Amino acid sequence: MPLTSVREVLRCEHCLLVQFRTSNSMCRRCHKALDMEEAPAPIEVVAQSESPADCQDAGLRVAAQVKEIRKARHLSQRQLAGRMQVPRTYISKIENGKAIPTLGSLERLATALEVDICQLVRDGRSRRDSEVAEILADPFLAEIAQYLPNLEALQRSMLLNHARDRARESLMGKRRSA
Repeated sequence: MPLTSVREVLRCEHCLLVQFRTSNSMCRRCHKALDMEEAPAPIEVVAQSESPADCQDAGLRVAAQVKEIRKARHLSQRQLAGRMQVPRTYISKIENGKAIPTLGSLERLATALEVDICQLVRDGRSRRDSEVAEILADPFLAEIAQYLPNLEALQRSMLLNHARDRARESLMGKRRSA
């Protein structure tokens, strides 16, 4: 499958129009230069040893991370787009792997999502695997985890509620004695 070309989306610093980069790098509305400084290299520029498939995989990893973090922050695409001052459709294209954000867009995404830019480009599985390993390092939690698959939804809910109630009682007892 051939790699489709990626068009850079920019916001004019003068009139704030969001647009694709033009061939002459001039704003379509106010006709001023779009580049106030050296334009950042697009993220899709990869080392020659990487194949187009590797580039696509990296784009899809970024897409998955953006979507996962956005949902974890309880943000809609429209809200995220508002924080970035870009059209909602641009967020949709990023999340669906149809657009690969430039380095500048990645920085703005990270700021809008309140995360480090590294979280957008790292593989989510490795982060989840390390979180699971950290949780299971606790012997008590590891022992409970082995029984959870055998519980029905109601039993899980009852176990969680019981643990929550005991924790509240313990907290209240500590507050009374203090």
